Amino acid sequence: MIHLLIKDLQPGMIAAQSVYDRKGEGILPRGTALTQAHIDRLAKMDVVELSVMSADPSVSVSPPADILEEDTRADAIRKVYDTFHNLEETGELDPSALMPTAEAILTNALENRENLVQLTDIRMHDDYTFGHSVNVALLSAILGSLCDISSSDLITLVMGGLLHDIGKLIIPPDILTKSEQLSSRDLYIIRMHPEAGRVKLNTLSIPSAPMLAVIAGQHHEHIDGRGYPDHLAGDQIHRFSRIVAIADVYDALTSARAYKPAYRPHIAYKIMTKCSPGQFDEKLLQLFFDNVAIYPVGTVLRTTMGYAIVKEAKFGHTKTPTVCVFGNLAGEALEHPFTINLSKCAPDTIVSVMEDLELIPLMFRMHVNPPQFLNEKG
Repeated sequence: MIHLLIKDLQPGMIAAQSVYDRKGEGILPRGTALTQAHIDRLAKMDVVELSVMSADPSVSVSPPADILEEDTRADAIRKVYDTFHNLEETGELDPSALMPTAEAILTNALENRENLVQLTDIRMHDDYTFGHSVNVALLSAILGSLCDISSSDLITLVMGGLLHDIGKLIIPPDILTKSEQLSSRDLYIIRMHPEAGRVKLNTLSIPSAPMLAVIAGQHHEHIDGRGYPDHLAGDQIHRFSRIVAIADVYDALTSARAYKPAYRPHIAYKIMTKCSPGQFDEKLLQLFFDNVAIYPVGTVLRTTMGYAIVKEAKFGHTKTPTVCVFGNLAGEALEHPFTINLSKCAPDTIVSVMEDLELIPLMFRMHVNPPQFLNEKG
């Protein structure tokens, strides 16, 4: 798997990410073999880069199965867009249309729970909120389903994920899409959205309204009390809000925004587990990363055994994927590449993840295309 600028894409490459517009139209479903028409359309839409399974168009490798089915995701983005747009136009919020969407997301999360979260989809910068809300709902469903939560409460949790950012409608679009550093005034306005969401959701005449309002109001609170808007701490923060907070930050980190690139999953893992002490519920955070591929299939690693590509990652063992070692420590191709599960190796076997600028020269030097090993058994 490699991240390429749109200008470097070639017909025949397999997309490892989906691309959606604000209404949920699938511009490019993951697993698609690119055509020149696809590449031209992405360029016209100002998409900067795309993850593909291989930089060699002749190597056809399908991405691992996603948890959320393409039709479910596209329909969910459309429904979230319609709900937010209707509120913006009329001032009325009707969450009833989102209930079937929440149920479909939860069904996918439960039925496909063996499929780890791999790479996030790509959304246009000015349409970020809609796709983000769907991903937060899905990630919350996955984490919530591991927490002995009843089916009815899981639906409320998923609805909370879909609506957690409803308060962002009060934020001017030029602030949400700003590429330069935010001013103190910008930050002040942005930090108003949890309370705005809480107020709006409390007006709903549905049984789950109070809980939805709590999730919206608390999803930026931190366990150590340093969050906002109310500086709640520990058990003062509802468990559902703690779940949504983790999903929210993970998807934000792994998604491209106007002001930052998308971080790769292992970087998001490091930021959330090592660099943000006190922000998250530690037990929930570890449980979450049991179901997120820290090293997605196709990731090329530098290990203590040599160079390797991730072939498989399993739930509960995301730190120790199965890899194919194809090069030695000197950067020379092995005559007999071998597959091994890293759970059988020392804890510090993974040295680093190969960056794309390192990977292409390595491939030329070795005369090896690592994704070719993904199709090989053993």
